[in-house]
Amino acid sequence: MEGVFFNNDNGYIEGIVRGYRSALLTGANYANLTQCDTLEDLKLQLSATDYGNFLANVPGSLSTSIIAEKANEKLIEEFRYIQKQAVQPLSKFMDFITYAYMIDNVALLITGTLHERDTHELLERCNPLGWFESLPALCVATNVEELYNTVLIDTPLAPYFKDCLSAADLDDLNIEIIRNTLYRAYLEDFYAFCKNLPNPSNEIMAALLDFEGDRRVINISLNSFGTEITREERLQLAPKFGKLYPQGTEALASADDIEQVRMTVEAVGDYKGFFDTSNNKSLEDHFYLREMELCRNAFTQQFTYSAIWAWIKAKEQEIRNITWIAECIAQNQKERIQNYISVF
Repeated sequence: MEGVFFNNDNGYIEGIVRGYRSALLTGANYANLTQCDTLEDLKLQLSATDYGNFLANVPGSLSTSIIAEKANEKLIEEFRYIQKQAVQPLSKFMDFITYAYMIDNVALLITGTLHERDTHELLERCNPLGWFESLPALCVATNVEELYNTVLIDTPLAPYFKDCLSAADLDDLNIEIIRNTLYRAYLEDFYAFCKNLPNPSNEIMAALLDFEGDRRVINISLNSFGTEITREERLQLAPKFGKLYPQGTEALASADDIEQVRMTVEAVGDYKGFFDTSNNKSLEDHFYLREMELCRNAFTQQFTYSAIWAWIKAKEQEIRNITWIAECIAQNQKERIQNYISVF
């Protein structure tokens, strides 16, 4: 019965997203891409997939950056299309997805303001998925105080800035702490929102966000080595949910070396082997592999908002794979071309 009510507002969007998922590159597609000798060959192979003629109007010779840029443009176009069709609470869910990119964009502009760079140039580097109407207004700010007031008043991130930070916190040394503080507040807010979604959206999103929170906690611990960040500050940056929370989170906040981090992380069954480098996989690779596993699992359920999150993450990984393959071809590093992360 819940499927009847779900499909009334969201059935069309879920159908579109599952169509997008079916258009993701297959193992056979990747096999063809890795056999290419030039970027023109890569373009030809991609033209036979859902990417079609997305590189048809590129002037001059191809480059890896152009391929990545055009692939991202396609993702953004598809996301914007389904976002326009969404109604509450799905529209709010999709807004939450964009907040992560907004945080990165605002952090980029804060960095530019601190270093007195031309923020109009920085706008061109902002992720379009994190674009909001008042983002160009940040360029008017001539100092950090003005930038803080603009962000606090005029952007969707205002609640996170208001509750977590002050203008005095905005300095170059704290920029990564600022980013992680905002991410913690954002993820906790998103997690609370998803808990109130109908089943199975709430359960699947809890699993996806648990992993997202754990990944941030692990990275915060590793990146804190050799810095002046205290145990208490690490705990303040950590989301208060996840499979590592609370005992693992507290242990990671106190960790002094990578071995202590490894023991804490691998105590969680799903994360066992994350620090195994014998197969030439880095910790980041293991993160991506686990993320794709969760995304594949999300698509096994119907009548769920989580398909949108899973599709975006899978598409972003696909773009990273294409970029990696293109870079290996451009740099004539064919022996490393197989080191991409399988999506489906």
